[in-house]
Amino acid sequence: MVVRLIYVVGASGSGKDTLMGHARQRLAGDSRVCFAHRYITRPATAGGENHVALSTDEFIARQNGKLFAMHWSSHGMQYGIGIEINQWLAKGITVVINGSRQYLNEARQRYPELLPVTIDVDTDVLRDRLLARGREDAESIEQRLRRHEMLQLQPQSGVLIQNNGPIEVAGEELVRLIAEYSQGTLACV
Repeated sequence: MVVRLIYVVGASGSGKDTLMGHARQRLAGDSRVCFAHRYITRPATAGGENHVALSTDEFIARQNGKLFAMHWSSHGMQYGIGIEINQWLAKGITVVINGSRQYLNEARQRYPELLPVTIDVDTDVLRDRLLARGREDAESIEQRLRRHEMLQLQPQSGVLIQNNGPIEVAGEELVRLIAEYSQGTLACV
């Protein structure tokens, strides 16, 4: 059986959560596709993606219980993907994960067949989005922008989706990619 795991990454502010939400809504009736929720040590009311909020103690207990297929730390928070994805993959379901660029190499070691999908955005657009969000001060935003520019210089594998325009454009590109991948008409890049 072919494992179909789509690992979506992108800078904070790239629109990754918005695009994944769009794709989740458009593919809601497709039994061949499942979007994994992340377990995060962030309050549910913090905004952004629909996630399972855990305290640090709850996260550590699940980690110690080996209930995560993947887990990593970023920006002072813990992120996990539950082991339920292994059951979904075993049933032939295409699983879409909101991943981390820093964790990609380890994710590939665990799931060599995964398809990385990078959501990219021009630096000026990213700056505007981060400023509009109002979650970070100017220095933090500039640090994110510098990191974004450095990561853009690194070679990317997988599929690149540019998200500089309306959600419908990049969102539908992601929907098509997931649909084709789940039908086996798109080979792993």
